[in-house]
Amino acid sequence: MSNFLFSVNVTIPIFLVMVVGYFLRRIGILNDNFVNVSNKFNFTVTLPVLLYKDLASVDIMEVFDLKYVLFCAVATSVGFWGSWAIAKLTLKDQSLRGAFTQASFRSSAAVMGLAFIQNIYGESAMGSLMIIGAVPLYNIYSVIVLTFEGDHPEGERDTGKIKQSCINIVKNPIIIAIVIGVIVALLGNPLPTLVNSTVENIAKMATPLALIGLGAGFEGRKALKKIKPTLGASFIKLIAQAAIFIPIAAYLGFTGEKMVALAVMLAGPATPSCYIMAKNMHNDGVLTASIVVATTLLSSVTLTMWIFILRTVGWI
Repeated sequence: MSNFLFSVNVTIPIFLVMVVGYFLRRIGILNDNFVNVSNKFNFTVTLPVLLYKDLASVDIMEVFDLKYVLFCAVATSVGFWGSWAIAKLTLKDQSLRGAFTQASFRSSAAVMGLAFIQNIYGESAMGSLMIIGAVPLYNIYSVIVLTFEGDHPEGERDTGKIKQSCINIVKNPIIIAIVIGVIVALLGNPLPTLVNSTVENIAKMATPLALIGLGAGFEGRKALKKIKPTLGASFIKLIAQAAIFIPIAAYLGFTGEKMVALAVMLAGPATPSCYIMAKNMHNDGVLTASIVVATTLLSSVTLTMWIFILRTVGWI
């Protein structure tokens, strides 16, 4: 019961912040310009700072477990390529494929994951290891699929998609932040408290601002017309990936904190940053917002179910 209440307390407030953004847009306090500016600000500033902070604060050498990190990376990779293949096979509209793929495999690991793990175990190094194994790939794969499937301006297409994808990965502020975060972590985070406190204050803006922008940009009637891909992506995100990889993880001997971190990675809701990236890389923001809202709301039930199953069989 406590896990259920915690899950509800984590996910429902997130959903309600989206509702606040939607309401403020409807009554005219927020407008299209706010949505566009806030999404760009999140994509280029607050989200990269948040990911940098999460990685820079990890003692990588002390907690590093290569087998576990590789498993997180492999599961993430299979989830990505499998979701993209499903999108190719089931969605005739190319403009939907990038949004569907990204939101199907990419969890809110850094934002929601650590909070969930810490609620059960207190401070958890395994959450940080999961982030190292999954989050860089989340962003690299997202840039690739959003570049290949997005409705890019003609000038970008002329350079060739493969070349453009490589350029986008190198220039992507999220990828740059992850690289810097890992370097700083390996150096033992030698930056002064003044800098770290400033970084933390900026990082705190990322999630609430992303949720407000997502809610303000949510177009309910258009989203209802895309209910089938929304439900399909939600099933992959919340049920299918975990059903495939959790038994494999148990076979490999992962239990306790490691298993909880994997459950959040595999069955957590799609991160709001999916919406930010989709909008900024010329992909379908309506479908992305719909999937983020649906997985956030439903995850209060599905994550509780997975935790209950893991405890019942003795894996946590």
